[in-house]
Amino acid sequence: MRDFIRPKLVASKCLGFAPCRWNAQIISNDFVKLLGKHADFQTVCPEVEIGLGIPRNPIRVVDDHGRLVLYQPATGKDFSKPMEEFCESYLKGVGGVDGFILKGSSPSCGIKNVKIYSGFENPSVKEKGSGFFGKAVVDMFPDLAVEDDERLANVMIREHFLTKLFTIARFREVQMLRDPAELVNFHSDNKFLLMAFSQKELRELGHIVANQKKAGIDEAIRSYRQRLMAAISRPPKKGSMVNALMHIFGYFSEKLSSQEKKFFMDTIDGYRSGKMPLIVSLNLTRSLVTRFGIDYLLRQTILEPYPADLLSFPTYDEDRDYWHF
Repeated sequence: MRDFIRPKLVASKCLGFAPCRWNAQIISNDFVKLLGKHADFQTVCPEVEIGLGIPRNPIRVVDDHGRLVLYQPATGKDFSKPMEEFCESYLKGVGGVDGFILKGSSPSCGIKNVKIYSGFENPSVKEKGSGFFGKAVVDMFPDLAVEDDERLANVMIREHFLTKLFTIARFREVQMLRDPAELVNFHSDNKFLLMAFSQKELRELGHIVANQKKAGIDEAIRSYRQRLMAAISRPPKKGSMVNALMHIFGYFSEKLSSQEKKFFMDTIDGYRSGKMPLIVSLNLTRSLVTRFGIDYLLRQTILEPYPADLLSFPTYDEDRDYWHF
């Protein structure tokens, strides 16, 4: 297992940290709890921070002739201004974080799928959008790993979020150290991961590393971060991931028997066709890299971009009779 830098995240306080929802409830979230073993959290409840109590009357986002309003139907109060002021002051003071996990569908924290009502007294939903705090986070930190608890239930979204989060955390250390050798090592260790994301960006990042002495370390790090964030902004396509794994395969393919080669290719094809999850191909590749002891490949983050226990799959209760109806 690789040594991972602990990411720094901001999380909605209701996601297992405190009973601060409008109904004074707390939301148990297994993923957030598990991530807490590998990351450091600071928590926030924007609604409590602007003076709304626990419990409290619900608020909603209302479209008032093109202007979005944070409205509390029970009292008729408009909390837009205090929420906007809190968002600006809080997010300006955050600094140094690698990502956010926010409460999905929340009128304050939601980043997507938030109900936007068509009028103050109209119960109909006009469209879906973002909550006030969630939108401010995305606007101020467009490059960071930002997701909500509902979307993270999707395995593909969780994979990308974790890969992005731990990559950003590692690069934060490079920024802090300001050491040319650290930038070289980061680029070298992430070569195949970056290849899977974007071969074009990989080439551009390579040029930045090669020219860092001329540009100076501060400018090289600034330029590298900008291109890195662009490269990992979207999940890699299957074809690009297969291409990266095949490049790794080339390092030891001649040492394999024909049956082992076939098994490897069948596994890759299983991932490409959607019959197997990516983790199967990654684990097989990592086992072969470990078998042949290729140090350069053992350092490649593509084989373990984040702690393996964070991508959990359904488990089964050994004492339960699943065949009984």
